[in-house]
Amino acid sequence: MNKILVTEFINQQSLDRLNEVFEVYYDEKLWKNSKKIGKLIKDFDCLILRNKTIVNKSLLDKAGKMKFIGRLGVGLDNIDLKNCNLKNIHVQPATGMNADSVAEYVASCSMSLIKKIPLFYEGTTKGKWPRTTIKSEEIKGKNIGIIGFGSVGKKVSECCSRIGLNILIYDKFSVKLKNKNKFEFLNLKTLLKKSDIISLHVPLSKQTKNLINKSAFLRMKKKPVIINTSRGSVVNEKDLIEAYNKNLISGFALDVYESEPVKRKFLKKIKKKMNCILTPHISGITHQSNIRVSDFIVDKVIDFFN
Repeated sequence: MNKILVTEFINQQSLDRLNEVFEVYYDEKLWKNSKKIGKLIKDFDCLILRNKTIVNKSLLDKAGKMKFIGRLGVGLDNIDLKNCNLKNIHVQPATGMNADSVAEYVASCSMSLIKKIPLFYEGTTKGKWPRTTIKSEEIKGKNIGIIGFGSVGKKVSECCSRIGLNILIYDKFSVKLKNKNKFEFLNLKTLLKKSDIISLHVPLSKQTKNLINKSAFLRMKKKPVIINTSRGSVVNEKDLIEAYNKNLISGFALDVYESEPVKRKFLKKIKKKMNCILTPHISGITHQSNIRVSDFIVDKVIDFFN
C-alpha cells in the first residue's frame, strides 16, 4: 500500500477518501518541523502540502520513494521543481480550483478601496462622521490592470468585467487574444499608466521579484490602488509604503507578504488613516475552494497511483 504524507490542512472528507485507499500520515502543523519531515520523508510515496512546507534539494535527497507531490493551491515557489524533475517526481498544483475565491477577493477589495471604506470606517469609529470630508467614487468605468493572465487572472478579469470595470491585461507569455469581452492587452508600462486598479497574479521568479517597485510606482499616473494576491515579494513593500505616503497610489490590499506571518517591522509602517486592507493569505481560501482544491488533489493522487 502506498504511503501518503500530508503536512498542511486539507478538507476532512477529502482526507477520508485518501484513508480508504492509502496509508496516510496527517499532521496539519507538521510544516513547522522541517527536521521531523526530513526523518519521515524516506518512507513515503507521496507528499501533499500547501505553501508552508519547503521542499528543497536536501529534503528531496532523503525522499527515495517519492513519486508524487500534490500542491493544495497554485504557487510552486516552495518546491524545487528542477530537482523534482531530475528525480522523476510528478508535481501537481490545483490549478484553477481557488480562482473563484481570489476573483471575489479582488473585486471586493477594488470596491472597498475605490470607495475608501477603510477610511470611512476609521473616521466613523473615532466619532468623526466623515460623510463629506472623504472623496468616494463609483467603480463602474474604471480600469483594472491585471498583471498575469493565467487561470486566476482570467477569473479575475471575468468577475471584474461583470461589475463594470474595463479590463487591461499584461502577460509576458500571452498572445493578444480576440474575445467577446474586448479585454485590452498592453505592455507593462502602458498598463501601469492607464490603470485605476492594479491586481497581481504572477508566480514568484527572478523576473517577477520586485516587479512593482519604485520605478513602477513612478509610472502610475492615475494614483491607482494596488492589490496583491500572488506572492509578497512581487511587490517591494518598502517602495509600496513610500509610494502611498507620497500620494503616488491611493490605497492597497495585501494578502501576501515578503515574510509570512507578516513581520512586526512592516506592520509598524501601517497607520490607522491609511486606505488599506491587510489579510493573512486567505484570498484563495474559502470553505468552497478548500473542498475543490482538496478533492482535486486527492483525485489526482488516486489516478496517479492506480
